[in-house]
Amino acid sequence: MPIPAARQIVLRAAERERVKKMAYGHKTQHRMRMRAQVVLHAAHGRSNARIARETGLHLDTVRTWRDRFAELGVPGLADRRRTGRPPAFSPLQAAQVKALACRLPAESDIPLSRWSAPELAREVVAREIAGAVSASTVRRWLHQDAIKPWQHRSWIFITDPDFQVKAEQVLELYARTWDGQPLAADEYVISADEKTSIQARCRCHPTLAPGRARAMRVNHTYGRGGALAYLAAYDVHRAKVFGRSEKTTGIDPFTNLVAQVMSQEPYASAKRVFWIVDNGSSHRGHKAADRLSAAFPNAVMVHTPIHASWLNQVEIYFSVVQRKVVSPNDFIDLAQVRDRLRAFEDRYNATAQPFQWKFTTSDLHALLDRLDRHITGQGEEFSGALAA
Repeated sequence: MPIPAARQIVLRAAERERVKKMAYGHKTQHRMRMRAQVVLHAAHGRSNARIARETGLHLDTVRTWRDRFAELGVPGLADRRRTGRPPAFSPLQAAQVKALACRLPAESDIPLSRWSAPELAREVVAREIAGAVSASTVRRWLHQDAIKPWQHRSWIFITDPDFQVKAEQVLELYARTWDGQPLAADEYVISADEKTSIQARCRCHPTLAPGRARAMRVNHTYGRGGALAYLAAYDVHRAKVFGRSEKTTGIDPFTNLVAQVMSQEPYASAKRVFWIVDNGSSHRGHKAADRLSAAFPNAVMVHTPIHASWLNQVEIYFSVVQRKVVSPNDFIDLAQVRDRLRAFEDRYNATAQPFQWKFTTSDLHALLDRLDRHITGQGEEFSGALAA
């Protein structure tokens, strides 16, 4: 039987450029690259046998893609649609699994706090939604709609009746304003708080430094060397930290921190120094504010709203300390903890820049409006349910 002649390939300028990109592009899939190279060889008038030798492909493969391109052009190089194996599950079954994942297990008297893919697969079989289904199939269905019932996020409703007023004061100070007036050059903003219970854990075996293809290794067992509290005052606009270590937290340790800062320049002779603090027992309420102003007349205490210490910038510094100094905790004794914290303050102050605080009063108002709409909507739904 005679072998049919090879199809002639003629490339237009636009086609040639497109096929070249497919044949030599770094991001092109290998199979598409080989198909494009077959077309380029064919466009130079080479025989199928020669193309097969130069590309390492089978002769039938070369003939197939040459003929496909001759008939359909560049789109002919793509894979044809395959019917594949018939689906084992219907769209309704997948939807039922997703609906089940969007309900709390407790609503169905399942003794679980949250679903996992294996638990969902087991429940699907128990409810006869499907005869058998694997956890990977369930996970793939949930991934289609980004449903992750094994994860959770916590939240807390606003309980402070003066939340907006207090939050606006803090945010305005970050923007260097107070009562609608810009702060003067000799007015400063300090963010202060305590980091409690930093423990001195002496590992029973020395910590091993990281190496090639090996992470740092920290022994799990340790001896306790006590704990201390770390108090810090952060100058918001100068990115300067003042810290001290105390045996515990309380009014006296916090007063010592204030005195440490206010006894030095430029704060001692400043017009005003605003101290932003949360509602911890060391500096809670009007008594703490009066105690501060009595000791230092140019100091003004500003409280964040209740349950809103995230507005306090010193918490960002504490997170830096936790990641870079405290964890993993491997200290011989509390003296070493104090020395490490003091040395880190010097290192931090040498290069620190102010935090790029982006949450403004406009963002605050938008957040509160969204919460109001959410609460109002829930109230209307609850009223409708009662009426029904």
